[in-house]
Amino acid sequence: MGIFQSFRRKKEQNMPAEIAEPKEETMEDRIIAVCKTCYDPEIPVDIYSLGLIYNIDVKENNDVAINMTLTSPACPVAETLPPEIETRIKNEVPNIGSVKVDVVWEPIWVPDMMSEAAKLELGMM
Repeated sequence: MGIFQSFRRKKEQNMPAEIAEPKEETMEDRIIAVCKTCYDPEIPVDIYSLGLIYNIDVKENNDVAINMTLTSPACPVAETLPPEIETRIKNEVPNIGSVKVDVVWEPIWVPDMMSEAAKLELGMM
């Protein structure tokens, strides 16, 4: 066994399982990836990082139900953003079934729901 093989084997033995063995991408992972490309036009951060996606429920037949919120009930994209997300997921996620995005108002969205990266992007950290 060469020095590099020995080093690699030792390194792999000391790695947590999630790093040593890549995790297979799930349907939810693919949906999240699409959500990370959808933006509220007034805020330069994606809807997932903003914390607007509350729940993604993937059924055994790959039908999907998503609960999301908006930053405000008066959001100008309240009528257009949910159908846009539905369409993008249907078009961009392979083997997807039906997709339904529902806007919910509870719990009410607050800036603390944003990821640290989103807060940093918006100058809140």
